[in-house]
This record gives sequence, structure tokens and C-alpha cells, in this order.
Amino acid sequence: MEKLFELLENKNFKELKNYLETLHAPDIADAMEEVNDKESLLMFRLLPKDLAVEVFSHLESFYQAKLSQLIKEDELRELVNELNFDDKIDYLEEIPAILVKKILQNTPENERKLINQFLNYPEYSAGSIMTIEFVDLKKLMTVKQAIARIRTIGVDKETIYTCYVINNERKLEGIISLKELILSSEDSKIEDIMNYDYISVTTSTNQEDVADKFLKYDLLAMPVVDSENRLVGIITVDDVMDVMEEETTKDFHIMAGMQISEETYMESTVIQLFKKRFPWLAILMISATITSAIMESYEALIAGMAILSANIPMLMGTSGNAGAQASTLMVRSIAVGDVEFKDIFKIIWKELRVSLLIGICLAVLNFARMSFIGGYNSTLSLVVSLTLIVTIASAKLIGSTLPMLAKKIGLDPAIMANPMISTILDALVLITYFRISSIFFSL
Repeated sequence: MEKLFELLENKNFKELKNYLETLHAPDIADAMEEVNDKESLLMFRLLPKDLAVEVFSHLESFYQAKLSQLIKEDELRELVNELNFDDKIDYLEEIPAILVKKILQNTPENERKLINQFLNYPEYSAGSIMTIEFVDLKKLMTVKQAIARIRTIGVDKETIYTCYVINNERKLEGIISLKELILSSEDSKIEDIMNYDYISVTTSTNQEDVADKFLKYDLLAMPVVDSENRLVGIITVDDVMDVMEEETTKDFHIMAGMQISEETYMESTVIQLFKKRFPWLAILMISATITSAIMESYEALIAGMAILSANIPMLMGTSGNAGAQASTLMVRSIAVGDVEFKDIFKIIWKELRVSLLIGICLAVLNFARMSFIGGYNSTLSLVVSLTLIVTIASAKLIGSTLPMLAKKIGLDPAIMANPMISTILDALVLITYFRISSIFFSL
């Protein structure tokens, strides 16, 4: 990259052009995103046509939109026509409708109808991320005929490593890998060697469920069918990797108490970041008034023993950390399909035992700390230690079950992560602590 920027700065365009052709498309895309608009456009114009198309497909949507405004309309239309079908759909989804209309005005009617169909698939569905660039075969073909067809049409396809066997009505009958074709006799019939036991999804399947299937079955590509099992497209592993990154980013935003953002941090303006962060913080701040109300209700107890308030931060922090551990682990387990709602009682039983072990060990450690190092009396040390056991057990159970319940009612489990769990647990800690204190110090 240093050499590239040096050539750009010195306006050594001939050498820059030659050097760009030696780089990988993703690296060129990264470089274009780091320079200003004028330099980015210059680099793009120096690229050979095929490489330019590949680089464009690797640009973030924000930079694709910027570049679209810098190049001529005819040039943009030609560029978009050269994109792989799924990349084309991704791009068209991000730009204004008026620009989509201009780009598609000279597109053949059949392709235009197909593009409009793809653009109408629900967001985050299998239909919205699939491609139509696959190799289809017939079961009565011989291996020799199948390989000849792959050589003829494969150059324009997203992948040729998995081929799809369909009948005259385009209903999916099976799949076959390129490896199986190459290793089989040329005279063998496809129907004799194809795999009838395949994994598929429908166009309405959520993209997160698609990613789970790819992970579970170690797939490189997956067919997408309609309600009548007609093959309408395929999803490839590179698209699923993008989905995984998108879903992980979404979960991180939710778990941090922020609204989901499709822009990167550097692309977001101060106002956009404010809008994403403020609502959740306002909700959590207002919900914290419950904590204040609880403390006010025990004002007499606190006034009589001011030392009680000194242990509140430690109790809140420890229970919050315990709840965060459980909720984070559960959100991740749900995401990868490791647990389901039917496992909730097994989860409760396991977390109860784990939390009691942790709570007792921390309680013993805390009792020793307060009694022998802090110099507190044994009654107060016992109260705080018992509170630890109860609140950690509660935190683990709440942290592990709330994400499951959220998933069951159709919410994102990540909602029940750190900020929300901590707010609930703060109130629970105070109630538990003051109740136990009232029992011991009223004797």
C-alpha cells in the first residue's frame, strides 16, 4: 500500500497502472476507500475492465454509492451489467430508486423482471442474498455431456463445484459435485451418481438460519427453492460469510445497547452516532429510577447503618458480571444452534449448579476479605456474603433464560444482553441485600 500511495502522490500513473494490475481486488478496494474522491476515481479508471468490475464488487456500499456519482451514467450502466448477479442486486438495493431506473432502462426485459423480483424479496431473507448464476444439469445426461455443459456455461457462473439436477419443470431432483463428475466414468448417467439427499432452503428463510445450515452441514453452496421445490437460485459460502459478519455486528450493537447501524464507524456522522446511542441510554437511565425508588424505601435502614451502602457497588458489579457471562454465552449458543427452547429446563438446572458453586466460593472469599482484611464485623460480612450467593444464582438464571424467552416470542436474543440484564439485576441486588440486612440487623 505504501508503494501504491507513493506512486499516486508522485503522479507516476504509468507505473501505478502496472502496479495496480499486480494487486488483489480486495486490496485495491481498501486503498480506494482510504484516499479522496479524486484519487479514488483516478485509480478506478486505471484498472482494466474485468479488474474494475471485481474491485467495485468489493467496495463497501457507501463507497459504491460515492463512486456511482463520480463516473458517467453510461459507464456506470456498463459496469453494473458486468457484475455477478448477486453483487448487482446488493448494489441496486443500496442506491436511490431513480438511479436504479436509469441503470435498468436499457436492460433486457427478462433480466429487468428478474431483478425487480429479487429486489422485492424481504430483507434478510434467503431470496435477497441468493444468485441465479449456477450450473443446472438433467439426470439423463451422461457424465461426458455434463462436463461439456459445465465448460460451455460455467465461465459466467458463481460456482461450478456443485451442480444442480433439475427436471423440465425446474424442480430440484438432486445435486452433484464436480469431484464426483470428474472421478466417474464418462458413460455414467447423472441419475446413477447424483446425491438425492440434499439440504435446501426456501426464498423466505431467514439469512441467519441459512448461515446456521452452512455451519452445521459444512456446505460450499446451498440451493434455494420456491414453495413447489423449483430451483430459483443458490447461496454460496462467500455470501454466508458476509451474513455472519452482518449478524455478528448486529448482535454487538444490540448487546451494547445501541440501535443497529449499517454504516461503518468511519462512515457514520456525529449525528448518526448520537441517534443510534441516545435512545437506549435514555431508556436505561429512566429504568434506573427503579433502583432509586428501592433505595428510598430502605432509607431508614441505610440511615441507621450507613456502612451498608459501601458494599452496594461491589454487589451490583459482581452480579452484573455474572449475568453478563451467562447471557453472552447463551446468546452465542442460540446463534450457532447449540441450544433450543426445549432445553430451557436443562439449562436452568445446569446454571443453578454452576451459580451455586461460584456464589459459595465468592462468598467465602468475600467473608475472609471483609472480616480479616477490611475489619468489618462478622454479621455484616455474613450478610454481604449471603447476598452474593443469592444474587449470583439469580443473575445466572436470569442471564441464561431471558435470551431463550426473547427468542421464543420472536425477539432478538441479543436484546437481553449486558445493559438490559444489568438494569434488572441492579434492582434485584438492592432488594435482596436490604431484605437480608433487615432480617439480620433486626434481631
